[in-house]
Order: sequence, then structure tokens, then C-alpha cells
Amino acid sequence: MEIKPNTVVSIDYTLTGADGQIIDTSEGREPLVYLHGHGNIIPGLEKAIEGKTEGDELAVSVEPEEAYGPYREELVQDVPKSAFDGMDKVEPGMSFRAESSAGPMTVTVREVGEDTVKVDGNHMLAGQVLNFKVAVKDVREASEDEKSEGAVAE
Repeated sequence: MEIKPNTVVSIDYTLTGADGQIIDTSEGREPLVYLHGHGNIIPGLEKAIEGKTEGDELAVSVEPEEAYGPYREELVQDVPKSAFDGMDKVEPGMSFRAESSAGPMTVTVREVGEDTVKVDGNHMLAGQVLNFKVAVKDVREASEDEKSEGAVAE
């Protein structure tokens, strides 16, 4: 069966950055299973595997605009350390949910200063070209429930 909207797709994948380092992989785990055509994976990867069938393998590079977007400097801000009052410790690398004018978002602590904490609202892969090696393991028609929910049934 061909991958098209409203098919449930199982893939094995390895994701590497520009330096060739592995960022994520399904190796040693179950394949990634998702409902195609419902925005459940990054757009560039979804477009690249549309039309493929079980057994197909491909390598695809996804530009930032088709992945997690460009890195946006305006999403890096210094906030008063007092905003973290009540927390035992605030360290670089920690992530928090924060309210923004665009709604809730995840921010990552980049630096902790004397009076301020530098947080970054960019996705950790924003601005990066993502290189995928993908093997299509299975393709099936989605159930009516899966189509209406926009996700694979558990």
C-alpha cells in the first residue's frame, strides 16, 4: 500500500545533524507509528515519504523551514531570576513551560546570571538541517476512529 493521507505508517529512522552525529533513532526500539497527512511528524519528512511503500528506504535532508523553523533570536530573553523563586535550583539545560503572548511554550535555560536567567524558546533543532535515513516497515489504511482523532489508536 502506498503512503498517502489517512494511512498509518510504521518507520524505522535515524536522524543526524550536519556534523553526522546521531540526534535520534528508532534503533533498538519499536518503529515510529503515525497517521500520515495529519501533521504528526515534521512536514519535510512527511512530504518526502508520501508515495513510498512498505520496504522502501530513503535518505532525506529536511531544511529548517520544513522542520522546526529558523532559529529566532527574539525567542532568547533575559528574565529576572525572581521569576524562578520557589525553585531549589535553576541550571543551564533545564526546561520549563512558560506563558507567552502566543500562548504556552517550552523554554530552555541557557545561562544563569547574578540577577537574570537567559531562556531560549526555540526548539532545540530550530535552524538545523535534519538528515533522516528512513525504512518504511508497514503501511495500512487508518480506521475511522483514527481518521476522526487525527492520531493512531493506542
